[in-house]
Amino acid sequence: MQRFYPVLIWIVIGLAGCTHLAFQPMQEHVFDPASADIKAEDQWIKTADGIALHGWWLPRQGEEKGTILFLHGNAENISTHIGSVWWLPKYGYNVLLIDYRGYGRSEGQPDLPGLQLDMAASLEWLFNRRDIDTNRIVIFGQSLGAATAITGLVDSPYRSRIRALIIEGAFTSYRELTRELLGKSWLTWPFQWPLSLTIDDRYRPIDSIRKLDDIPLLIIHSRTDEIIPYHHGEELYLAAKGNKQFWPIDNARHIATFGDEGQRQRLLTYLRELLNKKRE
Repeated sequence: MQRFYPVLIWIVIGLAGCTHLAFQPMQEHVFDPASADIKAEDQWIKTADGIALHGWWLPRQGEEKGTILFLHGNAENISTHIGSVWWLPKYGYNVLLIDYRGYGRSEGQPDLPGLQLDMAASLEWLFNRRDIDTNRIVIFGQSLGAATAITGLVDSPYRSRIRALIIEGAFTSYRELTRELLGKSWLTWPFQWPLSLTIDDRYRPIDSIRKLDDIPLLIIHSRTDEIIPYHHGEELYLAAKGNKQFWPIDNARHIATFGDEGQRQRLLTYLRELLNKKRE
């Protein structure tokens, strides 16, 4: 049985979707938006270190309500994660979905410092557009994308111009989450501490979220999240300061909240009320 231990360990870490050792990119697109009458325009964004990122721009329908930068979770690519945001354009929201380096058609190989550059380049691309209202930009990150958004915003030159940060299925620390997942099985339990110490934990969302007290924050987490335990969402909410909300979700899988029409309408109400207010 011992020969299976390394495989089990990396499977568990891979489920976390949270370390440069366990990224799960998919290059092939498995869904074509056009097949579902979703307008998705190919976009290419160059990062500060010269990587070409591929993304989709979903243009709004009708009057512009705002623009969403969507940062997806660890596995696969935008062709599968589009399911979380495809519905927003019909309500007046532009959406930019990007694939991190090494994901989908984007160049390079994924790592945590690189993800910070990917987010920074995407924000710069948005704020340089002349055909959108750059005073109404919101970031929506799920799981790994939530962690990237939290840490990437702290030193962003666009921080003061972001109207809200929405995070779903986020975690407090790469290292802590790895340790928890390894501790779930008797096979990997003995390795939880030594192996978790090898995980890059320079980008700890729990540390960064305390510094984002000037940005309205919405934290969404399912009580039945099978990947990121619910307490991570609670701890992030308690650590956050300023204008914050926490939405506990019942009976939803990891980052699957907006498969429900009721939750979609709830988010639209949140966005409408937030964006119609004057900046504080």
